[in-house]
Amino acid sequence: MKQQMYKINTDRLISSIQTSAKYGTLPNGGLCRLTLSDEDQQIRDLFMIWMKECGLEVRIDDFGNMYGRREGKNRDASPVVIGSHLDTQPKGGKYDGVLGVMAALEVVRTLNDDNVLTERPIEIVNFTNEEGARFEPAMLGSGALAHAFPVEFVMNMKDKDGKIFSEELEKTGYNGSTENRLKDLYCFLELHIEQGPVLEDSGTSVGAVIGIQGISCLEVTVNGRTSHAGTTPMNNRKDALLLAAKMIQETYKTAETVPGLLVTVGRIQASPNVTNSLADQTVFSIDIRHPEDAVRERYTNEIKEKLSTTALIEKMEMHIKDIVEMKAEIFSKDIIGEIEAAAEKHGYSSLRLISGAGHDAKYMNKMAPTGMIFIPSVGGISHCEEEFSEDADIEKGAQVLLELVLTFANKEKELNR
Repeated sequence: MKQQMYKINTDRLISSIQTSAKYGTLPNGGLCRLTLSDEDQQIRDLFMIWMKECGLEVRIDDFGNMYGRREGKNRDASPVVIGSHLDTQPKGGKYDGVLGVMAALEVVRTLNDDNVLTERPIEIVNFTNEEGARFEPAMLGSGALAHAFPVEFVMNMKDKDGKIFSEELEKTGYNGSTENRLKDLYCFLELHIEQGPVLEDSGTSVGAVIGIQGISCLEVTVNGRTSHAGTTPMNNRKDALLLAAKMIQETYKTAETVPGLLVTVGRIQASPNVTNSLADQTVFSIDIRHPEDAVRERYTNEIKEKLSTTALIEKMEMHIKDIVEMKAEIFSKDIIGEIEAAAEKHGYSSLRLISGAGHDAKYMNKMAPTGMIFIPSVGGISHCEEEFSEDADIEKGAQVLLELVLTFANKEKELNR
């Protein structure tokens, strides 16, 4: 098979991405397509149509994950699986996740156009709730597949309005069966925007992702005493919001001293949350990330100790809850090498880098050899309406994905993890 003969249809791929952006469109051009919302159901319906038009055998599992299977010569061989997610942040962009799903679809369309029959089956996938913007934690569909989350935990999960995951899934009509879950797979490949500045700043076309850094998520609750803003002297206050602010500042100072350590306080809620009363309770999140688990764990504990000491000095009550701990993942060296080889074959520059964000590939890595391809994000920004990647970079990433699929879907030898 002369792989160099096959080329994706860039115009068709870009058109698919732009068409998908009509569902959940925001005034400034971004997307709000929360998991199991009406908008999510609409894009799922469209994706279902497109998969069937490609002649794929479509199935839905009990977590709402969508699969489209293209048979190979050997129907019993484990499939090459490609894809990502279609849900977005509340004010998300057009490319996060969507690129990976639409590029996977384009790979299948290209193979159909050229009448290519691979040895192994190929499956494309749209995972449920990767973003975690509606139901926490993130990467729910892929994590449940990898047995990271118990089924009961997933089905009984509630959003901020108290709506239950299983009931919302049923409303969309995408509540499939346990038998349809992805089980045996040869490998998993995910094309994604970098969501950071490394590729653009270095002038590199393709990122060969070596792994995903670990994450610790904490929820801190500070308890104080509410009182009148106009009658309580400054030296006689138990202001939970003020103490939380001091703790947040200490948390960020810790990150400034450690190379590679990323700390973010992205959510904060004060109660009673009125102008003329002191807060008697403040709850905030801390997201801690580092490529090395030992470093992340060390400084997570250090942050906890600092916050406890601060609360003790101020003589106020504070509780820390561990919400999520995800260890770092290292991807298949075989796949990393093939990404670099595919890029070189087409004259694209490539760079090895670690993923700062979590992805469905994290959990797929527990099930089979896994790899990720990154393309540049303009301005290094994501999770915002301004998120953008150039058409030329999208083409390069999708072409590398096609090369990998042609390689692995015709390979007999097992891959190294």
